[in-house]
Amino acid sequence: MSRSYRDRIVVVTGGGSGIGRATVLAFAERGAGVVAADIDEAAARRTADLARAVGAQEAFARRVDVASDESMEELAAGLPDVPDIVVNNAGIGMAGGLLDTSPEAWNRILQINLNGVARGCRIFGRQLVDRGSGGHIVNLASAAAFTPNRGMAAYATTKAAVLMLSECLRAELAPHKIGVSVICPGFVNTGISKTTEYVALDAEGQERARKAATRGYELRNFPPEKVAKEIVRAVERNAAVVPVAAEAKLNRALSRLSPGAMRLMARVDPAVLERRGRR
Repeated sequence: MSRSYRDRIVVVTGGGSGIGRATVLAFAERGAGVVAADIDEAAARRTADLARAVGAQEAFARRVDVASDESMEELAAGLPDVPDIVVNNAGIGMAGGLLDTSPEAWNRILQINLNGVARGCRIFGRQLVDRGSGGHIVNLASAAAFTPNRGMAAYATTKAAVLMLSECLRAELAPHKIGVSVICPGFVNTGISKTTEYVALDAEGQERARKAATRGYELRNFPPEKVAKEIVRAVERNAAVVPVAAEAKLNRALSRLSPGAMRLMARVDPAVLERRGRR
């Protein structure tokens, strides 16, 4: 973990907060030039300021909407050089069953969680191939990628797709000496619990659900910095699939050893558990 990234450029989408910010800072501490890209440009600027303070060779903030081809292409074209490492981290949370998920909600999460990652892979992957000197792409999935759950239809689907996309891309880019890693965190204490959309609930119910989820994440208290550390390690080792946190490692193992048990667990209604927890 002492490797220097001096003279390397690292781009992180969703770099304004959470795992994205922690990843920017982890590479900055190792001397990299970093680009914090986020739909919230003010948050990206704050990350860039922190990155300079901890040792970044240089730090830039860029506004980007990963759901837009044009925005992602502008991000790539506007960088000072082709990045050496790209971390496709930006994403949103969504909870609820498929029957309660409107076409608009379904398309929204696909555009960000899946297509946003695919855009980053395609646009920056092409740049890395054309440059011809290798590089690395890291995609953020989730333990939900291999953990079916009746209340996470849209979210888990996008993360499972990111996992498979990463595996396919890894094979495609290997001849070009470009590594691809997919990171699958468990419950990480970030702000996503406060913004997750609960598709079956009204405004009051959504607020209750978000508060309950936030309490759970805070009690678990697994910090984003630990995920960032695993991202750096994945780049250094060219790791393929990296589950992060005990629950992610356990579910990854169960999905391989006992898929039937995972299917039974998927039937548990999280809303029932949440209501029992309030009693």
